[in-house]
Amino acid sequence: MDFTVGSAIRFGWETFKTRPWFFVGATVIMGIAYLVLGTLTTAIDTTTGGSAEEPTLLGTIVNIGLSTLINMGVTAFFLAAHHNPQGVEFSALWHPRPFWKFLGASILVGLTIGIGFLLLIVPGVIALLFFIFTTFIVIDRELGPIEAMKESMRITKGYRWPLLGFILVVALLMLAGALALLVGLLVAVPVTTLAFVHVYRVLSAKAGQIPPRVQDATLAP
Repeated sequence: MDFTVGSAIRFGWETFKTRPWFFVGATVIMGIAYLVLGTLTTAIDTTTGGSAEEPTLLGTIVNIGLSTLINMGVTAFFLAAHHNPQGVEFSALWHPRPFWKFLGASILVGLTIGIGFLLLIVPGVIALLFFIFTTFIVIDRELGPIEAMKESMRITKGYRWPLLGFILVVALLMLAGALALLVGLLVAVPVTTLAFVHVYRVLSAKAGQIPPRVQDATLAP
């Protein structure tokens, strides 16, 4: 199987259709989690002398810690959903390991891409294409941050132009979902994220990836 933008989006859509209300429900849970996180950190900042514009150290630490846990759960959920959409449950959204590896990878990738965008944008785009699957790899194979970044570079080699096209299409779909009174995001988010996981799986297989370690065995029928 080769990677094309159309095949990836089609996979996301067909998988979404197997359990549409389940995936919509999961997306709602994710949205509520992020909303609660924002409300909580704003409350912490306000009560400790800061504000949303000037967050406090405590609020920042809480935000980083909880957002990392949420992002880990979202990543693990969609990895599991790709493997077994009929068997995955909402409980897959709780996946707190490996916390420090995921946090370290998120920080390193964010800094690398951010610095790249400061250097006239193009280096940032290149860094994004290099490290796009880093956090997937951390959850999927529990590699450390540097190892996961190297692995992301390895599996995306030779496919960076198609990946750029894929990212642009995903951005357009998300924009369309947002314009549809935000309700469209309940479909756009799971479809595009499932498509992302599909691309990761296809490119990993073509690069000769070791079989995934997380949850696939327990979710198999």
